[in-house]
Amino acid sequence: MHREITRQPLPPVGEQAASSRRVRPRMALAAVLWLSLAAAAQTLPTEPAQASRGATTAAFDGVVEAVRQTVVAAQVSGAVVGLEAKAGDRVKAGQVLLRIDARAADQNAAATEAQVQAARATLEVASKDYARQQRLYDLHFISQAALEQAEAAFKATRAQANAQIAQAGAARTQSNFYVVRAPFAGVIAEVPVAIGDMAMPGRSLLTLYDPSELRVTAAVPQSVAARLPKGQPPRIMVPGLTRTDGGATWLVPVSFELLPTADVATHTVTLRADLPKASGAAPGLFARLWLTFDAALDASAGSGSASVSVRREAVVRRAEMTGLYVLDANGKPVLRQVRLGPAAGDRIEVLSGVMPGERVVTDPQAAARATVQP
Repeated sequence: MHREITRQPLPPVGEQAASSRRVRPRMALAAVLWLSLAAAAQTLPTEPAQASRGATTAAFDGVVEAVRQTVVAAQVSGAVVGLEAKAGDRVKAGQVLLRIDARAADQNAAATEAQVQAARATLEVASKDYARQQRLYDLHFISQAALEQAEAAFKATRAQANAQIAQAGAARTQSNFYVVRAPFAGVIAEVPVAIGDMAMPGRSLLTLYDPSELRVTAAVPQSVAARLPKGQPPRIMVPGLTRTDGGATWLVPVSFELLPTADVATHTVTLRADLPKASGAAPGLFARLWLTFDAALDASAGSGSASVSVRREAVVRRAEMTGLYVLDANGKPVLRQVRLGPAAGDRIEVLSGVMPGERVVTDPQAAARATVQP
């Protein structure tokens, strides 16, 4: 079988030379730009990421909670007829917070008070009668048995009067339960009832906490808890609290403690760190504790990573991304996303994204210019 092969005609020699002359300036320009970028990368100010010897930093999730917090519950039944406070209000000790319908209780208290008045009148008559019986006995007009009978009647009347007085006191005390007052000064966290709801004994009416005494509680593995240095407080970051410049808020606890018991299921120990006063935190906020401990004792334990630090000015923040310019194997700066830890002086800790010894560019603007592609 025979096939015809058609050949495309070649361009003239003059056109080939012209095309070659147009391509060569582009290649030369690209080479010049590449060499300039390489030279710029070589002149970038860099320093190696420093690692602390034998030190490991680990972050553990925790929650902010109030040291003194109470759930105020109803002690009597009745409809809620008044709410004197709402969630977020600051209240004083003894301030009225809620009122329950107490009309039946007031009538019961009035009835018992009337019974007390009647019992006192009866007791007064019995007392005078007993006194007359004693005088008659002294004059030998009545027998010893009659005097004893009068004395018994007087004591019985007195006991009944005391019982009525005690019952009236109980009614007055119970009527006070219909007015709910703040047990201590604090902030109302929650009011789960509304006017018209039925309050029952034991039902939660509101939650109150003291904002001046807050702490962060976190579960720490036993292997980490055993290697914590004594007297070195953890660093606390509460993402819900932000500074005016938009950065994270770091707090140093005034005191901290490890509970002596461990959880059987998770093998963790509870760490409690007391926050300073006026920290601005609130119960329920998410918090993260950074603990620095000795990694040389047990290299296989714990979930932390090696502690690496860089200069503050090397950090790049773009919207929600935080990163560092790191030189790759070819010496070119590459923007790498990292997770930062607490800062100390002019250096900041890098929890992930950079290995110890890698070259970090300390001038992000110069690195950004060097990474511009032609």
